[in-house]
Amino acid sequence: MFELLKEQPEDKILMLMQAYREDPREAKIDLGVGVYKNAEGKTPIMRAVKAAEKQLWEVEETKSYTGLAGDVGFADAMFDLLIGDACPRDCVAAAATPGGTGAVRQGFDMIRMANREARVFVSDPTWPNHLSILKHMEMHIQPYRYFDSETRSVNFAGMIEDIADARVGDVVLLHGCCHNPTGANLTLEQWQQVIDTLLKTGATPMIDIAYQGFGDGLAEDAAGLRMVVAQMPEVLIAASCSKNFGVYRERTGLLLAVAQDKVRRQANQGMLNYLNRQNYSFPPDHGARLVTMVLQDDALRMDWEEEVREIREGVLALRQQLAGELARLTNSDRFAFVAEHRGMFSRLGATPEQVEAMRVSHGVYMVGDSRINMAGLNKDSVPVLAEAMVAAGV
Repeated sequence: MFELLKEQPEDKILMLMQAYREDPREAKIDLGVGVYKNAEGKTPIMRAVKAAEKQLWEVEETKSYTGLAGDVGFADAMFDLLIGDACPRDCVAAAATPGGTGAVRQGFDMIRMANREARVFVSDPTWPNHLSILKHMEMHIQPYRYFDSETRSVNFAGMIEDIADARVGDVVLLHGCCHNPTGANLTLEQWQQVIDTLLKTGATPMIDIAYQGFGDGLAEDAAGLRMVVAQMPEVLIAASCSKNFGVYRERTGLLLAVAQDKVRRQANQGMLNYLNRQNYSFPPDHGARLVTMVLQDDALRMDWEEEVREIREGVLALRQQLAGELARLTNSDRFAFVAEHRGMFSRLGATPEQVEAMRVSHGVYMVGDSRINMAGLNKDSVPVLAEAMVAAGV
């Protein structure tokens, strides 16, 4: 029967990783893979996570399963981090998942079970796996305008016009902060207009938040999400701990279903439990346990917040350096958006041909749509990228 299977297209980012590994040049730069790297090009274990892991090794007494939804302490700690006092805890159902991707998949599954005809409105562009999962699940995808490739900023008028076409039973997928792949974020005033539009249409928001703390601060990056939670009758939230806790391989995520009608919480929790059971039964616990320990221990949390601040400010410094270097080389401010964007990613506006030219001539590797991972740079490689961009005519 397997001869009937069709060969699937290769993942472009994985292909890029392979090409980078095979490139013999020592001065090559990897700006494609979406993981945080320090100035030495390493993805370190965060200090607080390392300390929590040592503590856990001393006190952990079992590797038995947790509940279907994972450990309640993890959900409580993440609720406080994400939602704070935007709504009561007893309005929110939650289930641990294998990473943020698992949370996204479970969220889409919950939408499909609620309404098989639901249209999922997705920003253009968005994280490629959003589209890949939705297509695999044969769900209805409705793009909405988001990024203006000329100004490299949010096309907000187009976004509002497009999501105004949503209706009851549809879902509008939003990025909580640090938009991937563009780095262009909504202002709080724009978040409010999005909420007003969704309230008029009756559509349900789903927020994917994977980079809290990497933009403007932990609370600042959750501000839009909290506005949505406080005002909308229902919200789905897919959260990832991979980046801001550095636990990529531990696959630590959480799906939250918010319902202002508290009677719905029990039914929503039952649905999340059911979906976990159908897909992988019990979720992984190790990373979730470490995150919980860090968030609930004052000393560990203080150190973690300090390291997140160091990471955030380091990336912002690279943004400012690149924008300044490009201003110097081009004698223009057309790349000022690089310093204005937030998070790990920016889309430079280069054509696929220009991207290829930078790879061939300068060993600079980035995704074909010119999305770059700012954390792939350091102070020495920023001038190399700037010169490659100018030479390629970006």
